Amino acid sequence: QVQLVESGGGLVQPGGFLRLSCAASGSIFSINTMGWYRQAPGKGRDMVATSGGSTNYADSVKGRFTISRDSAKNMVYLQMNNLKPEDTAVYYCNAIVATMRGGPLRNYWGQGTQVTVSS
Repeated sequence: QVQLVESGGGLVQPGGFLRLSCAASGSIFSINTMGWYRQAPGKGRDMVATSGGSTNYADSVKGRFTISRDSAKNMVYLQMNNLKPEDTAVYYCNAIVATMRGGPLRNYWGQGTQVTVSS
């Protein structure tokens, strides 16, 4: 089994910044992709940023958010700058993981961390 644990959420004023962290642990042979998704109240879960063979960002966060990985530690980070009220959501860490050599890739999710942008 694989566990993902997020940290770093909270309440911040518009224009402020936060840094989210996610640590993956458990039966990990290799991690293909790590990323961040978010879900605002009453909406679906949307991709924010992913880091695998390439790095991808949602259009709404380009230029403000930066994803980074520490592959040696199985960690992924999301630096969020110039936060806006519309960034308010629960942010989920995601990892696509192989738990054994030659095994299938499986999708894992963290429990989520709340980010609230409000004055």
